[in-house]
Amino acid sequence: MTHRELFTSLSTPLVADACVRLGVPLRVAPPGIVAVVPGQRVAGRVLPVRHYGSVDVFLEAFGEAGPGDVLVIDNGGRTDEACVGDLAVLEAGVAGLSGVVIWGQHRDTPELIEIGLPVFSYGACPLGPLRLDEREPEALAGARFGPHTVTAEDVAFGDQDGVLFVPAARATEVLDTAAGIHATERAQADKIRAGETLRRQTAFDDYLTRRAADPTYTFRRHLQQIGGAIEV
Repeated sequence: MTHRELFTSLSTPLVADACVRLGVPLRVAPPGIVAVVPGQRVAGRVLPVRHYGSVDVFLEAFGEAGPGDVLVIDNGGRTDEACVGDLAVLEAGVAGLSGVVIWGQHRDTPELIEIGLPVFSYGACPLGPLRLDEREPEALAGARFGPHTVTAEDVAFGDQDGVLFVPAARATEVLDTAAGIHATERAQADKIRAGETLRRQTAFDDYLTRRAADPTYTFRRHLQQIGGAIEV
């Protein structure tokens, strides 16, 4: 199965928790990067590109795209211009991409909604770029996204909670672990609905007693000692 298929029943919080559990490097997009259409999701190999004021760099990147890739655009987090509009997104879809994630802003919102390809950004800006900066050698090799740099060796995941990037070499393992966490959490939720509180499930009173006797006794350690079958 593809990463996109494996992510269908999961979420970015589950992926993040799985990364933490496995010790996998995790890069989270800055807060505020959201889908143009609420509820849209994206998952796929990163197709990185740096924007310098002209659409030609996107067209060049599309020539290197693989099926299901996610165009990840480094526009320096700018909020004074939109670097992507309807034509670029239409072309991305024709090139076989599964979505676009922008460290910056978009425009042509009604058209993007109609096109339907998932687009994540800081929001809309009517003004297109008025600049043309000097292109860097790394223009198609890596995209900066907040404090992080992502490449084709990464996979992007996005949903209503945000966007994050995971090393491609560990992505399947992360998704499998996320699925296990999800199953455990659903079982916990079912028990709560049936009347068994989370405090009871986690033997919370016992934890408070142990912590009173030993202030170094953490809740994480407590969960490990009672079997590790709890996600909190």
